Formats: sequence, structure tokens, C-alpha cells
Amino acid sequence: MSCHSFTPLISRRGMLQTSACGFAHMAFSSLLAQNGTPGKPMGDGFKKRPHIRPRAKRVIFLFMWGGPSHVDLFDPKPMLNDRAGSQLHGKDLGLDRGNMGELLGSPFPFKQYGQSGIWMSNLMPHLARQADKLCMIRSLHTEGQAHGEALLNLHTGQANLVRPSVGAWVSYGLGDARADLPAFITISPPRGHGGVQNYGSAFLPAIHQGMAIGSAETPISKAIIPNLTNTRQSTQSQRSQLDFVQSMNRKHLEQAARDPGIEGLIESYEQAFRMQTTTPPIMDLDNESKSTHALYGIGSEPTDNFGRQCLLARKFTEQGVRYIQISTNYTWDHHQKVEQGSIEESAKVDLPIAGLLQDLEQRGMLDETLVLWGGEFGRTPTAENKNGRNHHPQGFTMWMAGGGVKAGLTYGATDDFGYRPVEHPIHMHDLHATLLYALGLDHERLTYRHAGRDFRLTDIHGNIAHELFA
Repeated sequence: MSCHSFTPLISRRGMLQTSACGFAHMAFSSLLAQNGTPGKPMGDGFKKRPHIRPRAKRVIFLFMWGGPSHVDLFDPKPMLNDRAGSQLHGKDLGLDRGNMGELLGSPFPFKQYGQSGIWMSNLMPHLARQADKLCMIRSLHTEGQAHGEALLNLHTGQANLVRPSVGAWVSYGLGDARADLPAFITISPPRGHGGVQNYGSAFLPAIHQGMAIGSAETPISKAIIPNLTNTRQSTQSQRSQLDFVQSMNRKHLEQAARDPGIEGLIESYEQAFRMQTTTPPIMDLDNESKSTHALYGIGSEPTDNFGRQCLLARKFTEQGVRYIQISTNYTWDHHQKVEQGSIEESAKVDLPIAGLLQDLEQRGMLDETLVLWGGEFGRTPTAENKNGRNHHPQGFTMWMAGGGVKAGLTYGATDDFGYRPVEHPIHMHDLHATLLYALGLDHERLTYRHAGRDFRLTDIHGNIAHELFA
């Protein structure tokens, strides 16, 4: 007897959609518990409570694309200079390796700055005056000898899979501070080496992707937010059109019961509509005073471009944006002429960064704003092309300021040549766990269910560096 003609009375999807006390009810209850606000809409863009007491309300990440040389900026190595021109041997580092290249000393004099005595070279004299605000971390390490891999490790925690970026996780974990601005903004992001993945939301709802302003290859004075305004239609006409599209989206959502993609799309459309009126005044830097422009180096070279980026970051910070990234162009990659290159790139960012720290402090915002500076890796202590340095993820320096960190602290250390950490090593996963902790987010609890498993920024890794905080 054949049973091929059997037709089920109800589909599995239909059963789950209509079961009042079955799986659908369980899922709905779970979602309400996660949101923490029974009766509220279930979108991910609403405000959420942090897991723990936050040290900071927001992060500004100053990304130096290309990899600054830590041994020329913040990590003095007298032994490196004493042995300049000789071969670095594996035995010098306790490694079972032979010759590793010719050592290249730093041409820049180092000295201690501020009451804390933080060591810095003379490359950033304006930042040196802010030394007592800095928390210097000299023991970073990561994976990725190539820029692409290292950038994705820095921005997403993973290079071999498409994962949400740090800012997207922050947006997902804390939600929007206000409905007319995104929680995550990236100013002049890199187009190459991962591109949108560096600020994307991957499997998180689309509302959490970073809003890009320009690109690293475009001067910020010419940068725009694509499709922000519509000169062909009035606001009322746009609202009517959007209402029609949203009605179809909500109808689909009613039928699907739960679709994070559509939920994120609905929120993204609404936020984009409201941004048409809120964002242009923030983007307008002409309404800032001449003294503020001078503080950031706006109107003079070579500081104008990065100064504008830093001032934009401060303005968005005032409006409640939770995660802001600023990127330089791909100009810290000094495979040759590292001395000249370090001088040129430091001159572009030194004054604007110092101005940002000073401005935040004057406005009473630095204590609640965690500022992070760094690149995707450092540079080798050995020479490349005679006067350059190669990529070096094995050990490098980043620094923090504000956001509850210990001001004037130098944490961790590399060996006598700046090759690898020998005290308090901080892996990129540890840095991410620490950033989330500063914002009140537990990296082990900040998870998202996707493809049958719970994902998190730090995967199965990450240790919080509690010693960095006051």
C-alpha cells in the first residue's frame, strides 16, 4: 500500500506559529527576558542594561592603519640601539632559531614625560604633554603577518570567518542611546583589507552595522553619508513611501513570528529617516569656534584632515554615540624609510589627538569616554629594505585614556629588542574583553544565537585586564 498521497493537515512552521503554549510561547518568553522590558517592541536597537557597572559610556578608537612602529614611538630599547647593525639571533630571545635579521636602531630620542614618567619618543610632543592621562600597554600581541588578517582580528576577533565587528557587538549589547543616531559610527574607514567587514554586523541584525562617513582614501572635508538626503522628494512624501514599505515588512514579521533580519531592517529604515534632520548639523564643523579649530589643528597642514575627524568624533560623542572609530589612511606601513614615514604620520595626528583628549577633559567627558589608540600590529626591530621595518604582530604597543583606566600607568613589557611580550601579555581577545568590560558588558555573556550555536566577540578566549582600571 502506497502512502505517497498522504497530506499533512498542518505544516511544522504553521504548528509552531499557532501553538499558544508550545515552542513559540517559550521563544517569545525567552526574548522578553533577554530584552528585559516586557511589553516593549522586540527590536535590538532599543536601550539595554549593561551586565556590570560600566566604567565608560562610550569608546573612541583612533586606528592607525598600517602598523606604527612601537620601538620608535612608545617602547624605548637601548639594547636595540647598542646592537644596531648586528644580527638578531633566536638565542637572544630564547627561541630555537638562527639569524632573524639585522637590527635597526631607533633614530628618535626617548625621555620620560609627566609626573607619571611615561616613556615616549620626541615624535609626538603634543601628546607627550598629555602623558599623565595615558595608560600605556606595551605587551599587545595578535595573529596575522598580513594586513588583512591582522585588521580582521583587530576589528572582529576572527580572520577566517565573517564575524560582527567590535562596534557592532557594542551596539547589540547596549542598544542605541537615542533613536535618531546609530550606536556605532566609523569615520574614514579602510576600503581595503576586509573593507566593510571591518565595521559590519555579519549575522547580527543590520541595525548594528557601523554607519560609515567617507573612507580612509577620501579627505573628510569631502566625505558624505551616502543617501542621507533625498532632494527629489519632500519629507512628507518620503514618510508616506516609508510607511508603505514598513507595512509590508511588519506583515512579513507577523507571519514569520521572529525574523532578526527584518526587525533590524525596520529599525534601520526608521533611524535613517530620522537621521536626515539630526546628522547634518553634527557634520557641520563651521559652527565650532576658531579656538576649537586651532585646538584640533583644523585649517592648517598636515593636521587638518585628522583634526576634522577627531572633532567629528567629539561631536558624535556628545550626542550619545557609543562606539566611534577614526581611521588614518594606509600610511603607517613603513617597509622602507621608517624614520621619515614616522615623522610625517606622527605630525598628522599628534596635535589632533592631544586636542581631543584636552577637549573631552574640558567638557567633563573624558572620565566616561574610553579613548583607544593603536594599529593592527607593530613593526619589527630588524631592518627591511635597509631603512624600513616589516609587519610585527608578535609584540606591539597600544594606549588608552579616560574611561576609568589608570592614568599614567605603563603596563606590560617586551624583551630588550621589542620582539615579544615578557610581562603581562595582552592578546587581541584580551583587549576586546577589556573594552567590553569597560562598557559594562561581560564578554562571556554577550552572545548571539546563529547557525545553531552561541557566538561571541572573543569566541572561547579572552581575559579582562582588571589591572588597567583605577
